[in-house]
Amino acid sequence: FLEASTQSLVKRYTESRRRHPLRTETGTVSEAIEHERDLLEPVREFADKVIDTSALQIAQFKTQMTELFSFEDLPDTLQVSVMSFGFKHGLPLDVDTVFDVRFIPNPHYDEALRPLSGKDEPVRAFVLEQPATRDFLDRVEGLFESLIPAYRNEGKSYLTIAVGCTGGRHRSVAIAEALSQRLANRGVAARVAHRDIEKN
Repeated sequence: FLEASTQSLVKRYTESRRRHPLRTETGTVSEAIEHERDLLEPVREFADKVIDTSALQIAQFKTQMTELFSFEDLPDTLQVSVMSFGFKHGLPLDVDTVFDVRFIPNPHYDEALRPLSGKDEPVRAFVLEQPATRDFLDRVEGLFESLIPAYRNEGKSYLTIAVGCTGGRHRSVAIAEALSQRLANRGVAARVAHRDIEKN
């Protein structure tokens, strides 16, 4: 059973500018809340757990719900996505983090690799064998090793990591695939999307 102090409930109604369903034309919000409390008292008596939400932040509330209902066996509540893109096609919307990998040598200038994508083994090998790529992936993997637990603790539901190169066909694709595999090796299932892989 969830409850809160009259003061905190009045504040919530005031901030949200919503009308309490039990408020009369001449009554106050406080009176409506007390009336509601009286109506719900029989329900409260049946509760085996009463949680006062007066001072709870959203993340704290989510943690209490998770502990109370034992969600350990459910899928991870943080959904991670890794997206490749090309800067020349514009930045993607609704992403949390953007990495620019245009510092890595570009397979586009190799005529044998140009028609391929970062999902093809020759391009993948070209990109991932670069010392700069290995160093980048090591650092980013280490970064998210600490960030992902912090995001989970804050109750974040979605994390989208964007990796961009010039056209979004070679370097960013290979690196997005490799990063998602590294995250998977750490127990983080990440979906991969390649926004611009088919564009010229």
